[in-house]
Amino acid sequence: MKIAIIEDDANIQNLIKIIISELNIAVDAYDNGWIGLDAVLNNTYCLLILDIMLPGVNGIEICRKIRQSNTTLPILMLTSKTEEDDKIAGLDIGADDYLTKPFSNGELLARVKSLLRRTGSQIKLNDKANEAIRIGKLVLDVSKNIVTKHGKEINLTSKEFELLHLFMSQAGKNFTRQEVLERVWGEHFEGLEHTVNSNINRLRNKIEDDQSNPVYLVTVWGIGYRFNKNVDQ
Repeated sequence: MKIAIIEDDANIQNLIKIIISELNIAVDAYDNGWIGLDAVLNNTYCLLILDIMLPGVNGIEICRKIRQSNTTLPILMLTSKTEEDDKIAGLDIGADDYLTKPFSNGELLARVKSLLRRTGSQIKLNDKANEAIRIGKLVLDVSKNIVTKHGKEINLTSKEFELLHLFMSQAGKNFTRQEVLERVWGEHFEGLEHTVNSNINRLRNKIEDDQSNPVYLVTVWGIGYRFNKNVDQ
């Protein structure tokens, strides 16, 4: 089974791929509405992520044509803040949900998971992403959106939580600063890599016993950062 994306903006298309990659579901992406429509009508997909504003044929018409022959395919429409009428029209003709640009990584992933579950998809989602992750004395509970150390809750901002989740869920993996930007802030983010550095420093201040000598989130010189798999603290 696969997820289909019909989105003509290459940056947004790539961002969506990065966000949903943790589901371990194959993805087919199309930047042309007619080609994407033909692919969806002639193949089996478990979900369609569909932009409204497309060259040639817009998302509303694509949704209408799909619903004429396929009433069960979950469709998540992407809209801008200025497309209120189109958003309503999309829902009226059978779109299951919509998401307004710009969207957060977590929000898109949550909508995708919700649609797959709501429609009774047989896809086995990577529910490990919702399990508590324990490394050393740190526990990150995604379902409750909290982090504790020695049993005491640590107050994190949403971005600090996303950062920690990224690192702890892939402990032992080296991440470049650019990779962190793409995974946490999105590929279209126009900030500089020092944004990652400053957020890492704030996160270390909250999770490390000694920020100047980190044992959890360490610097990999010449590359970026890595979260240690084995921490005895």
